[in-house]
Amino acid sequence: MKLLSTKLSTGLRTALVVSAGVLAMGLSSAQAAESCDTVRMADPGWSDIAATNAITGFLLDGMGYKAKVDTLAVPIIFGGMKDGLVDVFMGNWMPAQQAHYDKFVKTGDVVELKKNLEGTEFTLAVPDYVYAAGVHDYADLAKFADKFDSKIYGIGAGAPANQSLQEIITKNEFDLGKWKLVESSEQAMLSEVARAVKRERFITFLGWTPHPMNVQFKLKYLTGGEKYFGTSGTVNTLTRKGYAQACPNVAKLLANLTFTQEMENTIMAEVDAKKASNAEAAKAYISAHPELLNTWLDGVKTKDGGDALAAVKAKL
Repeated sequence: MKLLSTKLSTGLRTALVVSAGVLAMGLSSAQAAESCDTVRMADPGWSDIAATNAITGFLLDGMGYKAKVDTLAVPIIFGGMKDGLVDVFMGNWMPAQQAHYDKFVKTGDVVELKKNLEGTEFTLAVPDYVYAAGVHDYADLAKFADKFDSKIYGIGAGAPANQSLQEIITKNEFDLGKWKLVESSEQAMLSEVARAVKRERFITFLGWTPHPMNVQFKLKYLTGGEKYFGTSGTVNTLTRKGYAQACPNVAKLLANLTFTQEMENTIMAEVDAKKASNAEAAKAYISAHPELLNTWLDGVKTKDGGDALAAVKAKL
């Protein structure tokens, strides 16, 4: 009887352990599924990423998910993805963010899921009247130092592009060692550009395409900065490590999403003209081009496993 009791006790303990394990696995699966309900996205405060986040947010909403977008500096975004606090970043501009890419993506701490845009430009720009005066290249800037007040206008502090510009200054490349980098938000930088253009004052600043600045101002991009900014770039969609495995349906959507210069410029121009919010402009663009949904939602389901294409179209 004692032996039988021992065997029963051992069996009971084993059953309890197995049951606990199964229960834990079930809870873990439920928690994983719940964690996919809200997609934590990041925006450095850039108009183009606000546009692509708005497109993604509209699609996720139609599929039954919720997009939560936090405005964060680029270094914080990469650190957040490494630490599992940010799920998705659709604004990995390359090669401008090469240092962050090498530190986080090449090491496997962050995952590159998809190139979502190609043919970008990202470097110093000047108004057309400055270009006409002879400023065509980074090497031309120092010749007009007094007219520029020896200042380069950048974007938010901590941005990789600013770091590249500061490196140029620190190394005295192009004889710019005594120049000052003025760091500010994208909006503040462009307000300064608008004031300069109004008075036909010399100014050089970070410019990129796609962006409504290319319509708002007559500007020219400078040559000479290819070592830091490349000749033509891409924008990548990044995710935290393991996200595609934990949330395969959302990851499939993200892997399907590619954009065009025309698409982003149209959405941003609507917002810039204060005709619509990013969400409204994104929805309007998709409504005018519903054929995009066939590619974007290929192989994608709603959160509950239904027809994502039908669900999203019903939101238009």
